[in-house]
Amino acid sequence: MKLQKSAVVMMSDFGIDSGLVACMHGMCKMVDQSLETYDITHLIPAFDIQAASYCLQYTVPYWPVGTVFVSVVDPGVGTSRRASVAKLKNGSYVVTPDNGTLSYLHTMIGVVEIREIDEEVNRYQETKNVHTFHGRDLFAYCAAKLAAGVITYEEVGKKYPIEEMVLHEIKCAEVSEKYVKAVIQSYDPFGSAELSVLNSEFQKTGFAIGDKLKIKITTEDTVVFEEMVSYEKSFGYVAKGENVIFQDLDSYVTIACNECMFAKKYHLDPEKTYTVEIFEA
Repeated sequence: MKLQKSAVVMMSDFGIDSGLVACMHGMCKMVDQSLETYDITHLIPAFDIQAASYCLQYTVPYWPVGTVFVSVVDPGVGTSRRASVAKLKNGSYVVTPDNGTLSYLHTMIGVVEIREIDEEVNRYQETKNVHTFHGRDLFAYCAAKLAAGVITYEEVGKKYPIEEMVLHEIKCAEVSEKYVKAVIQSYDPFGSAELSVLNSEFQKTGFAIGDKLKIKITTEDTVVFEEMVSYEKSFGYVAKGENVIFQDLDSYVTIACNECMFAKKYHLDPEKTYTVEIFEA
C-alpha cells in the first residue's frame, strides 16, 4: 500500500539555460505523474557547497512536514562520496550528496538519521552507465520514489552513523552585553552583508530597535568601514542611500544600504575575510 505523497523541492547549481532542471522534474513525473515538484533555485554558484547549505537552512523550515528536498551541488559526482537521504528533526527529508551540504541544517534543525541510497534499487537503471548526472538518475529518482510513497525512508538504503556525515565549519560570533564580533559570511543578491551572528543571539546583546550602533569592519588589519548605523526592523526605516542593520530572513543579522549595494559601495571583496565588530554608541 502506497504512503501519503509529499512534494519534491529542488535546488542545484545547474543554471537555467539548459534542459538539466527539466530532466529532474521529468524524472519525478516518470515515477508518479501526480507528484508536485517545485524549485528553490538553480542559480547556486557552481560547486559552492557552502552556499547550498546556507540556502537550505532558511528554506526548509517553511515547507510542510514530510517535504522531500533535493539539493545537488556535487563537484564529486560519480565518485565514492556518499549519495544520501537525511531525515531532519522537523520531519523533512533532504536527498543530497553527503559532501557538506547538510552542515547548516544539522546545526540549525538537526539530522536525526541518514541513509546511503541503494543504487541497485533506487537509481534509474536505464542510464546506469552515465555517472555525471546523479541529479536526475539518482537524487531526483530516489526523492520521487520516497515522496510518492513507492518506498519508505527505511527502504532508501543502509543507515550509517550521523557522526560520519561530512560537515563544514559553521562560522560563529562572539556575543556579549552591547558587543558582537562576527564575520561577513555571505552577500545577498542586493549586496547586503550577512553576518555570522544569529538573530536569536543578537537579541541577547541588549541592543534595541532604533539604537545607533557603532560598526567597524576590518580585513587584514585594515579598517574598511567604521560608522554609526541604525538598528531597525527593515531597510525602509532609513533614508535612501543610508546604511542599516537588521535581523534578516535568512536567520542571521545583516548590514545593508537602503536601495544601494552595500558591498559595492564599500568595495567589499567576496574572496576576502572581513571581521565585523558592533559596539554600543
